[in-house]
Amino acid sequence: MKLLDKVHEARERIKNVALHTPLMKNENLSEEFFAQVHLKREDLQPVRSYKLRGAYNKIVSLTDQEKTKGVVCASAGNHAQGVAYACYKLNIKATIFMPVTTPPQKTKQVKLFGKDKVEVILKGDTFDEAYEEAMLFCKASKAIFIHPFDDEKVMAGQGTIALELLEDSSSPIDYLFVPIGGGGLAAGVSSVFKKLSPHTKIIGVEPQGAPSMKNSIQKGVNTTLEDIDKFVDGASVKRVGEKTFEICKNNLEDIVLVPEGKICTTILRLYNEEAIVVEPAGALTIAALDFYKDQIKGKNVVCVVSGSNNDITRTEEIKERSLLYEGLKHYFLLNFPQRPGALKEFVNDILGPNDDIAYFQYSKKNNRETGPVVVGIELQNKADLSGIEANLKTKKFTYQYLNENRDLFTHLIG
Repeated sequence: MKLLDKVHEARERIKNVALHTPLMKNENLSEEFFAQVHLKREDLQPVRSYKLRGAYNKIVSLTDQEKTKGVVCASAGNHAQGVAYACYKLNIKATIFMPVTTPPQKTKQVKLFGKDKVEVILKGDTFDEAYEEAMLFCKASKAIFIHPFDDEKVMAGQGTIALELLEDSSSPIDYLFVPIGGGGLAAGVSSVFKKLSPHTKIIGVEPQGAPSMKNSIQKGVNTTLEDIDKFVDGASVKRVGEKTFEICKNNLEDIVLVPEGKICTTILRLYNEEAIVVEPAGALTIAALDFYKDQIKGKNVVCVVSGSNNDITRTEEIKERSLLYEGLKHYFLLNFPQRPGALKEFVNDILGPNDDIAYFQYSKKNNRETGPVVVGIELQNKADLSGIEANLKTKKFTYQYLNENRDLFTHLIG
């Protein structure tokens, strides 16, 4: 059966569980990009992400015998919540493997949604490592594995978003931006649009630190990345699905890679300007608009806001990454004079009137004239950096600029 037919079937199965989420025009983004920009608010699902659609469609489709064996899944968070919610509704036991690095907010939500039907096991540092542990458990227990993306029923469930978009959009959709982790959402949605709205350009969006789909499509074969940046935990996998790869390589117009710092800037902007809370993966598509600003001018554009399961404890990291990306925060390793008044002179002679010391780490060595200092400076205007560096040279400070020295930056700052 073609995937489009399975999407229509999925819609009937999930209609009393997953919400038909709103398609909302965003006035600020529309004005900024001279386009009609709409947000598909999947962050408003009961589990705060679109993953409920695919998880429920798969699990409710199991035979009675399969349901008695229980289900297993591996997830960085949102798929786990969808599985947990579905299992509680259907009275099915679930064992859920999540990376040790999963934000605590997500593991707590899984237990909240699944209640007594769910056991959470933390294994590995990435989704891929948790997946391997889940597969070993499945073989031993004979439980049914619910794949987060590489399954036709899961893809069909995610594809129901496309049916809603085509119903709700008052004008033909010119550009549709979809986030990509393992590719289940992109595969399901693009399959519907290819049949029902072939003129729509489907743009996949991946985090720059985990370009597994783009890398695979460029190479012409599904390829495993050696290392990934796990910050965008909802969309960072080393390898996309085999089925999703085959679909996406034919259906996607393009894939945009968005720097993690840009994603953080978008998260903060959505919160401050729109009162919308999104997780890093949920901000991907909106962050990608800057890279398509010329193409989308005057067009009808939709961004899928995939999820809002953000952990408040990550706020400081999000702010830090945003400032670094925007060129507003800079770290230096200095040889600093060890004498009274040196810090006051540094503030007066090196910093501009609007610059601020945001980080200062110093350990005095009494038998030396100078000692190492790590200083972080926050600017209001990124162009002011050149003035600071000029002042450092004029005052004969020996220094290293840490922002561009990733290994040393990580060692000294974290």
